[in-house]
Amino acid sequence: MKTYDFQSSNAFVELFEIPPYRSGALEGLSFAVKDNIDIRDRSTSYGSKPWRETHPPAAHHAVCVEQLLMAGARCVGKTVADELTYSLDGENHFYGTPVNPRAPDRIPGGSSSGSASAVACGLVDFALGTDCGGSIRVPASLCGVYGMRPSLHRISEAGVLPFAPSVSTVGVLARTLPVLRQAMRVLLRSQAQALPPVRNIYLLQDAFEIADPAIRDALSGCVASFDGLPHVTVKSISLREITGLDLSLRSYNEDALRVLQTAEIANALGGWIRASQPEQGPNFRAGYRNVESFDRSAMSDALNLCEALFARVAAFTRPGDVFCYPTVPVLAPKKGVLTGRNLDAVLDYYDRTMAVTSFAGVARLPEITVPLAQVDGLPVGLSLAAGHYQDEFLLDASLRLWG
Repeated sequence: MKTYDFQSSNAFVELFEIPPYRSGALEGLSFAVKDNIDIRDRSTSYGSKPWRETHPPAAHHAVCVEQLLMAGARCVGKTVADELTYSLDGENHFYGTPVNPRAPDRIPGGSSSGSASAVACGLVDFALGTDCGGSIRVPASLCGVYGMRPSLHRISEAGVLPFAPSVSTVGVLARTLPVLRQAMRVLLRSQAQALPPVRNIYLLQDAFEIADPAIRDALSGCVASFDGLPHVTVKSISLREITGLDLSLRSYNEDALRVLQTAEIANALGGWIRASQPEQGPNFRAGYRNVESFDRSAMSDALNLCEALFARVAAFTRPGDVFCYPTVPVLAPKKGVLTGRNLDAVLDYYDRTMAVTSFAGVARLPEITVPLAQVDGLPVGLSLAAGHYQDEFLLDASLRLWG
């Protein structure tokens, strides 16, 4: 794999050095911060130069940044985010495309694109990202690193620019599973506790069916290895068996997550866009048309559906249960494919990817993606998700399986 430095990776918006406040659990580790998370006295660009130019520097570090500095980690800079974080491809109109070192002709995934690139290039030990519809999990999988979206609202979002707070979280991308666990435990404010063993691994049939055959084949060996685990039951299960509802993963996305996301994006960005009329990249402009034409009357049904799905998944899940499925159902597209006029490619990438990522998003589950396979040299991640607020169990289970 070719070596990239801080400049050639194009992963960073800004480089600087913030030493740790004191020694702690993360002593000796370096981290980067996605550029929708505040650093004191520095402007947060949100992946958009017009946003940066029309907003003052931050008055304080985000709380999550303070936590990491207090735990002994060193901050080295802010990483490129997709424009206003509204993308899963990583190709930014203003800042360019961070390199995917495992596949330089392919996209890194977004919107935590720079964070994934910085970690994959070995420039930092871990990086902060945010995740709504897959913005940590997708780039982690496509760049071949570890990533975790925690349970909704487990980590402080003070100092993080609002996007879609009903489904957005702060999380971590890391080079190794032990480092991911260390950083996440700091952010989760984890206490020593007895954690159950893994008892049931549920293979989410709907997600495997959405995935490309090559991805299913690549992950088959990883999945087959579960059969040899003592005292663990492995079972293929459908979404209908989990929820008791005749809904597909695509319905999860289209009728629940996407509706909430669109409404809250309008709240977060609409006023500034109308007042400032900022320059917009073609990808963002195309996506934001859906926000502008959104019918808010759909909100009531979407909120009710989200609550029903959350409750039903929570009722099904027991301590020791994990769900398992491909993190991203497609291989990383080549750079430029999703920014051109190939509408079929755009729809296929987003519809299938967000169908899979919406499962944890709507059910508010913690999810970890682990780089376990590859297809023609392209990384393929396998995800584990656990019950709501079972974040520490999920980290422990992942280490037991692959640490």
